[in-house]
Order: sequence, then C-alpha cells, then structure tokens
Amino acid sequence: MTASHPRNRIERIGIDESGKGDYFGPLVIAAVFVDATTQGELKLMAVRDSKNISDGRILEMAPDIKTICPHSVIAIGPQKYNELYNKIKNLNRLLAWGHAKALETLLERVPCDRAISDQFGDERFILNALQEKGRKIVLEQRTKAESDLAVAAASVLARAEFLIRLKRLSSEIGTTLPKGASPAVELAAKMIIKKHGRERLDSVAKLHFKTTQAVLTGFS
Repeated sequence: MTASHPRNRIERIGIDESGKGDYFGPLVIAAVFVDATTQGELKLMAVRDSKNISDGRILEMAPDIKTICPHSVIAIGPQKYNELYNKIKNLNRLLAWGHAKALETLLERVPCDRAISDQFGDERFILNALQEKGRKIVLEQRTKAESDLAVAAASVLARAEFLIRLKRLSSEIGTTLPKGASPAVELAAKMIIKKHGRERLDSVAKLHFKTTQAVLTGFS
C-alpha cells in the first residue's frame, strides 16, 4: 500500500519533550503533523533541533510552526508532575503517558498512522496508553530523532512552551528560576525555601531530582 501511496511515507507525526532535565518548570510534550507541503515550509524556515537554536529564536519560530502545522502541546506543571511521578515512580513511564496524551490529542484532529519520537524507553508504554483509547499507530523510536523535521518542529514547540511557563512561574514566585540543574538552580531553590517555605517548591520544581535533597540539607 505504501508503494502505491508514496506520500503516506512523508505524512507523519513528530513528538518531542522539553523540561525533562530542568529542575524548575513543567514537562512539556509536543506533537506536530507534517505532510509534503508543510515539510517544504519547515525546511524554508530552517527548523532544526531546538537545542541548536537560541531561546529568542525559538519563541519567534513557534507561532509560525503552529500556524502551518496541526499540533498539540501538553504541559504538565510541576505540581501535577510531582503527583504523577509519585504514582508512576518511573520517568520513562511518565514520559510515555505524556507522549500518548499529545498523540491522542492530535489524532483527534488529523488522521495519521505513523509517529516518530526519540528513544527513551519501551515503546509499549506509549502504544498501550493509546490502545486503551482505541488508537492505533506505528511508532518509530529513534536515537537523535530530532534530525527528522517533524520531531524538530515538535522540539521547538515544546521548548517555547517550557520557556513561556518558566518565565511565568519566575514572575509568580518573585525569583528567577534558572534552566537545567546547576549550582544556580540550587541557590534559587534555597531562596524560595527561605522566602516561602519548603512546601512552595512543589509548585515550581520536579521534586524527585537529586537537587531537592541537596537543597533541603541544612534546612532541617
């Protein structure tokens, strides 16, 4: 069937996430549908893995991608993330849940039988979550999946949403929340505890990170 419909090989959904390695802020998963037309447009826009694009350019590029490509963006805020992690106890399963949610949401809008994501765990986690909702799709998990334009576009949307929400959280708490999990992140977490108490961390940080233990040492 694919031989007689070669364009079906181009039509695909790319999925990627942002915030997985960031102590502060949400986990965001984006799914983007790409066909022959939008693939050409994404190439002209020089869409590539968000890790190779500045934050400013990501924020400029994301609205254009949203305009031309059907997409879904699932943001799991820190509080919800901590709840889910406490239930699931496994980051790969939590990621799979988010990937399935983003896929399922997009499949409600566009029919597609193929998706590509980065290799992060057993693909059955995602497929089982989808099948519970009656969805069937061929999922390709690849290392360096961001080299695919659809996945690269998803990585830009996910990172843009992460940056917007991290800035909003910084504003709400009155402290700049740095990206990543560096000494600057530990310092910011200590400032939050001093100003607001340790329970406030739950609303801005992913508590299962080792950073939490490092930060709480000395506050007992």
